Amino acid sequence: MKAPDKRCCGSGVCIINDAGECWCGQVWDGEKMSAPILNIPSKLKSPNESDPDKSKPES
Repeated sequence: MKAPDKRCCGSGVCIINDAGECWCGQVWDGEKMSAPILNIPSKLKSPNESDPDKSKPES
């Protein structure tokens, strides 16, 4: 039988792949298992798109 992975979060059921990702979604950060960082790409504004934070000029 394979020795338990020392990176386990403590649940005893971690299945961690070579990239450090567990089946539950946690990842190894070098010290502990933790939730992955959420990287949401920001929407690029086109020059013709209005900015809702700016007030509209009065006519």
